[in-house]
Amino acid sequence: MSRPVTLFTGQWADLTFDTICEKAKSFGYDGVEIACWGDHFEVDKALSDDAYVRSRHDILEKHGLKVFAISNHLVGQAVADRIDERHKAILPPRLWGDGKEDGVRARAAEEMKNTARAAALLGVDVVPGFTGSPIWHMVYSFPPNPPDFLEKGLALLSELWTPILDVFQEVGVRFALEVHPTEIAFDVASAENALNALNGHPAFGFNYDPSHFGYQNVDYVAFIRKFASRIFHVHMKDVTWSSQAKEAGVFGGHLNFGDARRFWDFRSVGRGDIDFEAILRALNEIGYNGPLSVEWEDPGMDREHGARESCAYVRRVDFAPSELAFDAAFASDDDLISPQEYVERR
Repeated sequence: MSRPVTLFTGQWADLTFDTICEKAKSFGYDGVEIACWGDHFEVDKALSDDAYVRSRHDILEKHGLKVFAISNHLVGQAVADRIDERHKAILPPRLWGDGKEDGVRARAAEEMKNTARAAALLGVDVVPGFTGSPIWHMVYSFPPNPPDFLEKGLALLSELWTPILDVFQEVGVRFALEVHPTEIAFDVASAENALNALNGHPAFGFNYDPSHFGYQNVDYVAFIRKFASRIFHVHMKDVTWSSQAKEAGVFGGHLNFGDARRFWDFRSVGRGDIDFEAILRALNEIGYNGPLSVEWEDPGMDREHGARESCAYVRRVDFAPSELAFDAAFASDDDLISPQEYVERR
């Protein structure tokens, strides 16, 4: 059985929730991953108005869609970040307040706890998002980082996020960090550090998105196998990177997306350099049966065209794992084994 294909509504927050649901259905999607910004899903309303959650389901049902996750990347970013003027643009005024760091972080942390509670009311069990990072600005060690910078940064992550994750666990919802530059985890090594810093908290895992690994030269398929039990949600998102030297490298040169001088850029799913077949085979190996959520970004393409073709592409390349080894026909009934057992014996 193929996995449900959903559309992340974050890049469509300029549209009403009803409008994007209508479009998602017309594009061919099974459901949506609802962003907690725009009017798509408002956490405070979900907790204060019994009719609000019902209204979300009414819209979904009207368009024949399902929901498997809500995402709160923007608020999560402010929990562990060093707060500056950029955060004012991504936070609602009630969370920004006077903009002082301790207050912004505290309000963002409470909102993430409430996001878990709202997700439970909606009936979903995973919230993809960001954590922010108090040490991202130290990713390149000059001036030289003090020897304990990582230890202190991870300790602060634990201090800020463990109480949030405790609420997630209490209400039966999991938080899925999207491993991404500017987060506490941005590759395999830093993801392992974050997991260890949180003492393997059962409510903490990952929203797997290969587009943030490829251009960094990080093994995005190995990530799936290494964190098999922690892959809570999956984004299907593509990226391309150059085989030749460019004017701007991995850090982007302060150039906007779509600038031809960049070394890398996002692409509509199937039009970049990500090996989605290898990803799907690895997801089959670990038994991931959740949604494949298209996070559509391509600076050179109309988004409706891209969302439609991405849905078709994901459906075409997805496939169910075999329940038997391919050469099982040569064995007696008593010797039949599963593909996993077959691999382990070889």
